[in-house]
Amino acid sequence: MADQTLKRIFVVDDERVIAETLATILEKSGFSAQCFFNPLEALYAARSDAPDLLISDVMMPQLSGVELAVQMKTMWPLCQILLFSGQAATADLLQTAREQGHDFHLLTKPVHPSDLLKEIQRQDSEAGMRV
Repeated sequence: MADQTLKRIFVVDDERVIAETLATILEKSGFSAQCFFNPLEALYAARSDAPDLLISDVMMPQLSGVELAVQMKTMWPLCQILLFSGQAATADLLQTAREQGHDFHLLTKPVHPSDLLKEIQRQDSEAGMRV
């Protein structure tokens, strides 16, 4: 269990088993992870309890992970973002976000737990350098 500054993580995926599995992996790695199966519920929860990190699937009904990430960054500018997807169609969504000034990192599904934890550590150390 590493000593990290990222304490609260929201995991959002409309595939319940993926969200629950990732949240469990993060909990066992010393993080406080809360999973959501609906991006709008995650957005609502963030209004009163800001996450340090949002991990979200890109392709979801109602609100894409990119749209969720943009709204999360608008509400909580210090929130770190990590997106993942198994679909090639995400490139257009990410390009649109870049044009709006958001550069989100994308992991490819399926995400191996060690790759996920390495990426969280990388983002955490980058955030620490910006403070």
